[in-house]
Amino acid sequence: MIKVEYKHTEIAVKKKLGQNFLTDRNITRKIVTESGVKSDDNILEIGPGFGALTQEITTIAPRFTVVEKDPKLAAFIRNEYPDLTVIEGDFLTVDLKKIASAKPLRILGNIPYAITSPILFKLLENRHDLLSATLMMQHEVALRITAKPRSKDYGILAVQMQAFCDIKYLFRVGRKVFRPQPGVDSGVISMTPKVSDPVSDQEGFSRFVRCAFHQRRKTLQNNLKKSYELNLVESSVLKQRAEELSIEDFFHLFGQLKPLSASSSDMEN
Repeated sequence: MIKVEYKHTEIAVKKKLGQNFLTDRNITRKIVTESGVKSDDNILEIGPGFGALTQEITTIAPRFTVVEKDPKLAAFIRNEYPDLTVIEGDFLTVDLKKIASAKPLRILGNIPYAITSPILFKLLENRHDLLSATLMMQHEVALRITAKPRSKDYGILAVQMQAFCDIKYLFRVGRKVFRPQPGVDSGVISMTPKVSDPVSDQEGFSRFVRCAFHQRRKTLQNNLKKSYELNLVESSVLKQRAEELSIEDFFHLFGQLKPLSASSSDMEN
């Protein structure tokens, strides 16, 4: 069992919570600077741990909200930073709309590798309540989110996130600045929701994107034909693979498609 001690508080590192604690203050300063945090922002930090990033945020905004699942670490943050609002629990169950009722949220965090995608999709679902999110995550996932068309990392995650948010890869963080040291490097990204939604049916668009990438090596024609009517789409487009389409191409194609009825789809299956 790996244990980490800080300011007379010792915890047994919980692998399932993805606990890797940042130790380099230069990195935390850089994250806060890149986030654009202001003193009057409605700030929420995901998983403060021993407060490396928390400490840096308090130099600009002394009062904000943190969400910490580990009871011992939640108690540590309450003791070290009595002016903060500490929500002890799972970020995935937190009501962001309620916290953002007075003002949109600016979110920061070193997020656990194991639940990065669920956190990102929660933020995406709640994007109308966000100003921005500046997040550190596994380097490979950061590359997938910010990937461009015709690259091996460009896929469902990139398209769904970039469709509704402006995403930027900020900088890489080496594994040696964490305790315990993870097996991979990290990357910091920023996501800023677009002023207006490019498509009104986010759920339908998400289904369409998943379907388009269902089998990466197959053409759009093969991936989409069992779920959508394709008669309005140019054959040259349907001969492409999903990874060749830009975000704007996805919007345009989605607007041309009509889902097949359940009965028709079942017959083709």
